[in-house]
Amino acid sequence: MSILTVKDVSYVYKSKYQTVEAVSKVSCTFDAGKMYAIIGHSGSGKSTLLSLLAGLDLPTIGEIYLEDKPMSTLDRDKYRREAASVVYQSFNLFPLLTALENVAYPMELNGVSTKEAEKKAKELIAEVGLEERIGKQFPLMMSGGQQQRVAVARALAAGGKILLADEPTGNLDTENGELVVDLLERLAHERGYVVIIITHDMGVAGKTDVIYTMKDGKLTI
Repeated sequence: MSILTVKDVSYVYKSKYQTVEAVSKVSCTFDAGKMYAIIGHSGSGKSTLLSLLAGLDLPTIGEIYLEDKPMSTLDRDKYRREAASVVYQSFNLFPLLTALENVAYPMELNGVSTKEAEKKAKELIAEVGLEERIGKQFPLMMSGGQQQRVAVARALAAGGKILLADEPTGNLDTENGELVVDLLERLAHERGYVVIIITHDMGVAGKTDVIYTMKDGKLTI
């Protein structure tokens, strides 16, 4: 089942000096239960496409659909709170919150009580393979691999089924990178998530179900 559908999407950056078509006439689909890679050189448009899929901006031309609903008609703040979450290369955890508090935070934003959010956060921390003690630690007390798994747990806390990962292994060593990719793969294949990974790493891309390649704003499979 297609959860996200991209139809003839282009995105144009305009400045005083130039106009750049960062994404050009892209069409593709993303299905539940599959893990996708979007690869390409720097400047190919892949990060711009990810930002469109995350609802951070709207296409200049074309439309992105959440199932059958046009993104342009949705409350995009709500979409990011409840449907799609982004995991970043730099983890983006709140440094003054513990791992448990970081994971609980999006649930509290959605009106879940602190007690219930912390209970669910403990479950999610365990689900991503971390020991309970990690929940009491602050980000700087954790390894990069642990921080990235906390970031994945926080993404899961929102409750949506779309997980967008921007170079999730970029700051990790090989062993921790493999642990994170294996976690994302399980979320897709066992939990029915749509997992979309932006990556330069062909080892990561090779573990996905579908590889899309971007070049000069255009996408091919």
